[in-house]
Amino acid sequence: MVTLTKTNYRGSLRTYEDVKAQIAQRFSKEVAESFDPYQDARTFREWIKLGFVVKKGEKSLSSLTLVEKKDQDGHVLKKYPKRIALFHRLQVQPLAETN
Repeated sequence: MVTLTKTNYRGSLRTYEDVKAQIAQRFSKEVAESFDPYQDARTFREWIKLGFVVKKGEKSLSSLTLVEKKDQDGHVLKKYPKRIALFHRLQVQPLAETN
């Protein structure tokens, strides 16, 4: 696989374990053991920006991220969880292969 830029994963152990469990269930324990949250799981839009497309019929992995609402000066007013859909590297293919 091509070396990609790092994802915006922030290091949450709970998020990592949750996504890793979904990968083990969907693919295999071996794939889950080699899971790198900084490379292997991205949103649909992130994959497109990197020149990949999600394969037809693939279902997303579910995760949470923490969103910060800030004021005009950049001070955090509040934080709240947001559900996001991720796709593993095994669920995508280069855009060139879709033509």
